[in-house]
Amino acid sequence: MTAAEEQRRHRTMRLSNRGADYLRAGEAEKALTLLRRAHQLLPDDVPTAINLSGAYVLQGRHKEAIPILERALAQEPENEMIWTNLGAAYLGNPILADEEQQCRAIEAFERAIEIDPVAPNVHYNLGLIHRNRGETEQAMRRFRQAIQANPHDRDARRALRRLEDGRDDTTERGKSSGPGPG
Repeated sequence: MTAAEEQRRHRTMRLSNRGADYLRAGEAEKALTLLRRAHQLLPDDVPTAINLSGAYVLQGRHKEAIPILERALAQEPENEMIWTNLGAAYLGNPILADEEQQCRAIEAFERAIEIDPVAPNVHYNLGLIHRNRGETEQAMRRFRQAIQANPHDRDARRALRRLEDGRDDTTERGKSSGPGPG
């Protein structure tokens, strides 16, 4: 690696790490600015691609995340975070998602689970999709799996309890933040 390449890689990592810090702090817009610059410098850096796509998803710019994730997937097809973010990107707004978006998201989320059976938030996101499709038994199974993967998942517990009590309604769905990146 030349000195110039090493400098570019170091700058990319600094930008990417700062962007990831902003994402963790819930500041997706600030993260996006840094992560876009990092991705321009090193478009094949998978961690940067994952974080950039996550920032796009958090801002509701799902379609912009898809090509970034598909390119990253070509490099690391066994990376569950790519599949998780791809599921969220394919789904888009879970309330407005059509059948095709739901099916693509389900496939991506299930692939993430094949790689990592306790992938964070993936069972919960699948539960939301099945709930929105009126597939109550599948939704309850997924919410139970989410709780098994993370016993502290209050959202999954609440969603499961509502389904078990027969209280699932569109008001609850409207409150859901929906699937997001891992």
